Amino acid sequence: QVQLVESGGGLVQAGGSLRLSCAASGRTFSLYAMGWFRQAPGKEREFVAACNRNGDKTDYADSVKGRFIITRDNAKNTAYLQMNSLKPEDTAVYYCAAAYTTFSYYIPSRGQNAWNYWGQGTQVTVSS
Repeated sequence: QVQLVESGGGLVQAGGSLRLSCAASGRTFSLYAMGWFRQAPGKEREFVAACNRNGDKTDYADSVKGRFIITRDNAKNTAYLQMNSLKPEDTAVYYCAAAYTTFSYYIPSRGQNAWNYWGQGTQVTVSS
């Protein structure tokens, strides 16, 4: 079992930045790929970003590419999502997710079923 706890959400003006954190506990953090998803009101949960076990390979949704950066610190059992140039359409509950992977280079697919563990979510609101 892996427990994930997100933090860092809040209210920010358009064009601003936020950094989300996802603290993991329970198992060896470095054996898990990490991802971020979000769910806006009335919409389905969607993929945002993911990285492999080492953090040297990443994947981003087109809507956030060039603005968001996913990183991880395995020594601190924490993953991060740096969000820059925020837009009102980025408003959503952001969830971090973890997936056990055998291979260090592997990033799970963007589908939610590929991810084993989820945090409770943190609200991000971007005002115009």
